[in-house]
Amino acid sequence: MPKTRKRVNPLLPCLLLAGISFSALAQTPDRFDEAVEQTVEHYRLPGIAVGVIEDGKVVHLKTVGTLEAGRPEAINPDTLFKIASNSKAMTAGVLARLVDQGKLEWDDPVTKYLPQFRMHDPWVTRNMQVRDLLIHNSGLGLGAGDLMLWPEPNDFTRKDIIAGLQHLKPTHSFRSHYAYDNLLYVVAGEVAAAAGGAPYDVLVRRELFEPLGMNRCQVGQWNREQVGNVAEPHMRTAGGNTPIREDGAVVPDITSMAAGGIRCSLNDMLAWVGMWLSPERQPAWLSAEQRRAVWTAHMPMPVSARMREWDNSHFSAYGYGWRLSDVDGTWKVAHTGTLAGMYSSVILLPDKKVGIVILINGEGEDARAVLGEVLTKHYTAPGQPVSVAHYADAIAAEDAAVPARERKPDTSARVVAGAGELAAVVGRYRDPWFGDVSLCVRGKVVRFQAARSPMLAGRVMKFGDRWLVDWDDDSVDAEPWLQFHPAGNGAAPRMTLSHIDPDADFSYDYADLDFQRVGGCE
Repeated sequence: MPKTRKRVNPLLPCLLLAGISFSALAQTPDRFDEAVEQTVEHYRLPGIAVGVIEDGKVVHLKTVGTLEAGRPEAINPDTLFKIASNSKAMTAGVLARLVDQGKLEWDDPVTKYLPQFRMHDPWVTRNMQVRDLLIHNSGLGLGAGDLMLWPEPNDFTRKDIIAGLQHLKPTHSFRSHYAYDNLLYVVAGEVAAAAGGAPYDVLVRRELFEPLGMNRCQVGQWNREQVGNVAEPHMRTAGGNTPIREDGAVVPDITSMAAGGIRCSLNDMLAWVGMWLSPERQPAWLSAEQRRAVWTAHMPMPVSARMREWDNSHFSAYGYGWRLSDVDGTWKVAHTGTLAGMYSSVILLPDKKVGIVILINGEGEDARAVLGEVLTKHYTAPGQPVSVAHYADAIAAEDAAVPARERKPDTSARVVAGAGELAAVVGRYRDPWFGDVSLCVRGKVVRFQAARSPMLAGRVMKFGDRWLVDWDDDSVDAEPWLQFHPAGNGAAPRMTLSHIDPDADFSYDYADLDFQRVGGCE
């Protein structure tokens, strides 16, 4: 793949505004270059952009690969990537700015700004504070309601998100349990809009991009052809990396903006990281009080086996849009971002004034973890050299140790379901927050089609005595089992879904769906 050379940065004035210098680029550790190249080769990535800051200076800047597989345009430090859930810290930053401006308080009730806001429990509705929107303590299950956000495109709006929340049943009591969610960040964006007196995307540009000189970042609707230099997401197939869900000429204002819809370049992200690591160079952007609030441990998180083994971690918690932990006795502030075919990672070691940014435009979950660990260990355990191969092997060992009952079953013996076999259950079904789906004979097959999420469409298949949906689009990679429940006690027949793969992306929150049959097929 083509690689970019180190060069004079066209956004140098913006980075200097954030207090970042390029004078140390010549000191880049050779092992950083090697680690990036080894990661790209091992995980067959289409492209990557990596930057490292030490004490306000960019000491490493490397890009490899192309915007789109099969095309010649090379990735460079100005290339736009989807940063996915690294958008959450930006949403929290905008809210913190509004707190500084006296336009809201962290403990304000959400209903002060959004009177229409409702959770399933009226008590939770009344007591949900702005701060609660950011720390994953709502009582909702992991990724609850995410099918209103992804897969894109769909026609769910932010109004639909707010209206749908009341139908999502909690799995735990309020503030008792950490479970990652996205919908409440969408709500947080709407709270910011109400308090700030402008739409969320306008606020982000005004309060964040402009004062920090993040001139390439994009939010809301924008013209891809005018902006240019945009990385496309990819999935890995037998034929190599294949672009998926490519942008049109105009990128729409997506519902998930505040949770995961911002795009930025490596240069932009280094400016963002530099501001957090060297607050004395940007004292006007955020008060010391609000910086502390954002990086305070508000919600305990589990310490995973990997964190204990790799990092000797003793604590883990969520702040406002950031994850907090310790690595080899060093304080770590970080977050990851994941969307179909796009992965990002931001790692800060504030006490060492070190920041790491990784942006990938392919299937890069393990690549992100491995490379982030190698770069982090350079600072937290310098006397213990580690390699990409070491951590790649460790992940392979983790995967091999997963019990058979927790693995995705082999359903390759599936066959197309016969229309006669499903005659008793075909029809139109409705879920109170997701809306309508049809399960109807089309041609000679029974097809599942979601009315509001067009990518959730596929053939019904039979495997043994079970039914599943084979999605038409291969990038929709979480297939569901279908379960049918006969009518009883005056209730209509029901249909529920569950994951075939126990390790499937939690944003396919099939467990939150409960369809009732509302009519026959047209």
